[in-house]
Amino acid sequence: MKLAVIPARGGSKRIPRKNIKLFHGKPMIAYAINAAITSGIFDHIIVSTDDREIAKIAGDYGVEVPFDRPSELADDHTPTVPVIAHAIQSCINLGWDVQEVCCIYPGVPFISTNDLCMAHEQLLASGAHYVFPVASFPSPIQRALRRLPNGSVSPFQPEYAATRTQDLEPGYFDAGQFYWGKTSAWLQGLNLHLNGVTLIIPEWRVVDIDTPADWERAELLYAMMSDKGSL
Repeated sequence: MKLAVIPARGGSKRIPRKNIKLFHGKPMIAYAINAAITSGIFDHIIVSTDDREIAKIAGDYGVEVPFDRPSELADDHTPTVPVIAHAIQSCINLGWDVQEVCCIYPGVPFISTNDLCMAHEQLLASGAHYVFPVASFPSPIQRALRRLPNGSVSPFQPEYAATRTQDLEPGYFDAGQFYWGKTSAWLQGLNLHLNGVTLIIPEWRVVDIDTPADWERAELLYAMMSDKGSL
């Protein structure tokens, strides 16, 4: 059985009620829910939350909330893996035969159903514990600069200061959209990055929304891409 878990706690600090705040006319969590449903690959789609309003909205959008997330797994410092492991074990306790699990974060309006499907295929074909999307840094990480107190800069890696950018190995960052994983990997608490392989996605589809300014910029980009039919 393939399970999607959308972890959506109620206590967002930087953007209050971020997971259900309206983004381009819909609650933010609706984009993750709709992507999971539209992909057609999941046997069950659930939301793990400690918040009754989030649970109601999730139900309104057609997914299950079969348990309450305990408060000790809903604070600012709880990592992703224990939250998903709790969700899996709760579903196993319901009698579900959970084999592959995809954690889909709730704040991902640019998520692609095609990426979800390709990453699942990669999980099965690669034999890896996890698969997750990454995007390339827009500039070479080897040419990063450190800003000093007086406003001047120094290179983090001075040995690359004279190297042409096209000759430098590209660097990648975690897109922070979703993680496919084997049930055993989640339950064992295996580190996502140290036990996974990656799917490269376009940089423009990776938007980290942590501040009100991020939110406004993301909405403008989403509106533009929607008008162009690129989403």
